Amino acid sequence: MAAPAFEFVTLDVVDPGLVAAFWSAFLEAPVGASMDGGRFTFIPGRNGTPTLCLHRVPESKTVKNRMHLDFQVEDLDVTTERVVALGGSRGGADHRLDGSRWRTLADPEGNEFDVTVTEG
Repeated sequence: MAAPAFEFVTLDVVDPGLVAAFWSAFLEAPVGASMDGGRFTFIPGRNGTPTLCLHRVPESKTVKNRMHLDFQVEDLDVTTERVVALGGSRGGADHRLDGSRWRTLADPEGNEFDVTVTEG
């Protein structure tokens, strides 16, 4: 039996249009297809990354994500400013471990993700 293929990373969101615009701009990738009357909106992956699927749900996020996305970036401060300008927010303190530094940010609905730089 073949190993499963990684197809989507799915985020539950109240407003897929708002969140899709944020992720499309942040990832510099176009918003793709929508299905089931906009209940699912996709941002296709690039360079071997999975597609981001935004799933419309009725309830807002209320607790910390149990799983989050991590992105390697060139500059934490520049990326943070860009995320805030796109409608996201800064979610916490900076962290360091084994030559890496990272920061938690959030999309417009509060879904957390980390941006990381390698020091050295």
